[in-house]
Amino acid sequence: MLEDTVKNPLIAAICDDIAASDGRISFHHYMESCLYHPEYGYYMQDRPKVGKSGDFYTSASIGGIMGEMVAKHFADRAANWEVPVFSEWGAGTGQMAKSILDTLAEKQHELYLSMRYIIVEKSGYHRRELEAALQDHRERLEFMTEEEWMSQTPHRHVYLFSNELLDAFPVYRVKKQKGLLYEIGVEWSNESGGFIETLMPFSNPDILEYLSAGEIELRENQEIEVNVAGMSWLKKTCHSLTDSVLVAVDYGDVSQEIHSAHRMKGTLMCYRNHLAHDNPFVYPGEQDITAHVDFSACIRAGQEGGAAAWSLKTQRDFLLQAGVLELLSEHGGTDPFSPAAKRNRAIRQLLLGDTMSELFKVLELTIP
Repeated sequence: MLEDTVKNPLIAAICDDIAASDGRISFHHYMESCLYHPEYGYYMQDRPKVGKSGDFYTSASIGGIMGEMVAKHFADRAANWEVPVFSEWGAGTGQMAKSILDTLAEKQHELYLSMRYIIVEKSGYHRRELEAALQDHRERLEFMTEEEWMSQTPHRHVYLFSNELLDAFPVYRVKKQKGLLYEIGVEWSNESGGFIETLMPFSNPDILEYLSAGEIELRENQEIEVNVAGMSWLKKTCHSLTDSVLVAVDYGDVSQEIHSAHRMKGTLMCYRNHLAHDNPFVYPGEQDITAHVDFSACIRAGQEGGAAAWSLKTQRDFLLQAGVLELLSEHGGTDPFSPAAKRNRAIRQLLLGDTMSELFKVLELTIP
């Protein structure tokens, strides 16, 4: 048996799936197992993923500035809502939620007292972290599963928010070779003692629909990622809302850029101990696997879900329009670690850093 050749239980589980599927599975299946296997998946394990002791940082890790601006944006959108709902999906460690709720409690206290803050989070580990991090706001806080949320539709007067959620959905991978399109699959190699790529027919007809709807033409030997699951989530989540907005923050770009000639190998990346690389077959279950978000596809999915209007901004432009420069403070001290100095440094990092200011986008979908 293949599983006898390995000791890692996740590898053994994936090998079982491969053996049951005539020797190969889709990359989507492999990535989903690596990230979300109930026991051994990366996101399901009881270990830090974000921050200094984790594998990567998010904008929520940088001084709480993004949370303050999101809180202000929410207050603007919810100005005429009777019982405003802020629903955060994939809230992780709770850094963003704490910043949002702290800001609302201080600066928008009436709104804070009238609102509900619903967190939809599938990881039990992160839910425990969230409950601990947000103790001061427990009267405002509710937890739901995705199934519970969808069973109570339609939800009205909701600001539905996600930060780096869309990039965490498992993706299919497609390659053009000798003029034909193939799906990239995964098989086990006894010779190398690891997982390797293989080409296979499309396992999901939605892949072709995605390519057709986006008018995506691959170049010879080009590889791209197809985020069917993420687009399905956007469509059904928009459909669950009425008189609401959905705001998704993530890294990526429009389709023309994501699938351009300088991205012949796609955008798939892995993160472990704050080091980035492009090999998803090492450290299964011990590293994040992600791909850039195609926001053109996101806009289409939102419209199919009932969104009547949309806007797409860089994170830099979103912060500037929300008034982030008003948070800068003058300080005459020489201590670079003073609260004012650290806050100003965080703002500059969000606005000027190549990693976040332009690469990260903020998509807002308005659902009537």
